[in-house]
Amino acid sequence: MPKILLVEDNEMNRDMLSRRLTRRGFEVIVAVDGASGVKIAESELPDLIVMDMSLPILDGWEATKRLRQIPTTQNIPIIGCSAHAMVGDRERGIEAGCDDYDTKPIEFSRLLGKIESLLKEYARP
Repeated sequence: MPKILLVEDNEMNRDMLSRRLTRRGFEVIVAVDGASGVKIAESELPDLIVMDMSLPILDGWEATKRLRQIPTTQNIPIIGCSAHAMVGDRERGIEAGCDDYDTKPIEFSRLLGKIESLLKEYARP
């Protein structure tokens, strides 16, 4: 069962996504800010991270950059997820180290497709 780290500060979004992902057979662990997201990623080594970009303490942009600098987390696929849908936000996410980027409100089937695609691409032996 693939393990997904969901880094999301909004309780409603966190609850909805974690329930829907769990129903699809994923093990979901959560973090409520970027700093704890980095720590949990280091200790849990998830198969994929869904990273909100607007987070307290340490935003998702910086958390993603830090994860890319840590040898044990640098190759974990990250999907940036944010209400930031302005021109250039996706590119900014990719530059920060995200493998893909999705906008809020979440269209679950689209996000699930991105998750499944990245899990296949980055499958661990």
